[in-house]
Amino acid sequence: MADGADDPSVHWVEPRLRAILPLDGFRLSRSLRKTIVADRFRVTTDTVFPEMLALCAEAAPDRPTTWINPVIKASYERLFRLGHAHSVECWLDGELAGGLYGVSLGRAFFGESMVSRARDASKVALAHLVARLRAGGWRLLDCQFITPHLASLGAIEIPQADYLAQLYSVLSGTEGAAGAGAAGAAGAALPSPPFVAGDWGALDAVGAAAAAGFGTDRATGSPPGYVIAQLLT
Repeated sequence: MADGADDPSVHWVEPRLRAILPLDGFRLSRSLRKTIVADRFRVTTDTVFPEMLALCAEAAPDRPTTWINPVIKASYERLFRLGHAHSVECWLDGELAGGLYGVSLGRAFFGESMVSRARDASKVALAHLVARLRAGGWRLLDCQFITPHLASLGAIEIPQADYLAQLYSVLSGTEGAAGAGAAGAAGAALPSPPFVAGDWGALDAVGAAAAAGFGTDRATGSPPGYVIAQLLT
């Protein structure tokens, strides 16, 4: 992270309490489900990654500065070109209204930033992300720091030692180590690549099959909202 958009340096942060969103614990409220099923937003992935990153970095009335500086922008754009970073974009009336971006490592996904320029845009983007990760075989969604917004959607805090144990078990492919705690994290060998990767495109195949059954064409964009809602419930 950087201390501000104009800060030329980057520093590393390791929270003592780590926020994660259990992929089977996303809270889909009735109102959010209606918004998703109604397809109020057109949702795409990886189509305008640099623009999504820039939107997250923009100043807003409730956030006059940001931790995303030019070094971070350049780094994540390179990660995207290498296939290690992804974005989820929400469009409203042809304009980019919100979304998120993050980094994938094996079957762990690290949410970096999310933004909303229209009501519920970031919530819809996160719902689509969780559905995509579930469909593609991911096991961990790291949210870094807890916020009331993330908590309302199902994010929780866990001690850093428990987080490391869960991360190591996901990367090494050994299930059941998530609750190992400090002892598990300290005793586990650091996993090394190559890691078994999640399938980012699996959700598109699910959506295409569902849409074909209803005789509709969903050749572009994410699956229709009812598919997302079903995957989350």
